[in-house]
Amino acid sequence: MRLTRYKGKESMLSDGTIIQRNDILVKIHLHNALLIKNVRNIKSDVRKAMVIHQSVEKSLPQLAEYVKNHSNFSEIKGVIGITMLNRGSSKLGFDSVEISSLLYKSFKYSALLPIYWLSVRSLSIHHLKKHSPCYLFMSKETLLNKYIHNK
Repeated sequence: MRLTRYKGKESMLSDGTIIQRNDILVKIHLHNALLIKNVRNIKSDVRKAMVIHQSVEKSLPQLAEYVKNHSNFSEIKGVIGITMLNRGSSKLGFDSVEISSLLYKSFKYSALLPIYWLSVRSLSIHHLKKHSPCYLFMSKETLLNKYIHNK
């Protein structure tokens, strides 16, 4: 996790929060090495997705505490991640937004392809066309309301 300034196009989230250029967001990354280890021997794509989903869900209360206790709390607008594995992310509170810059999208596509390849049984053009990199956003309010249990 680290703070970042958003450089993409303006996006409105499902809770009405507007993410604009230069807003401060907490950028999250999956621990790819650990994720690969956890899903490497799982044969079922559905089971792999469940393991990834549970791993992210388990970490969100810690992320909420991190944001709540951050010295820049008042300036943080929300959370951002970039992934090709966005199915089911709305159940966690994320909004999926397409990356508008073709150059950045291509760069992220090549960077995320190895983790995507490990998450599916067979890599096909059909799968790749369905799953392109996207932003995952969650507003600070959604994060805190959903994952801080001792408000």
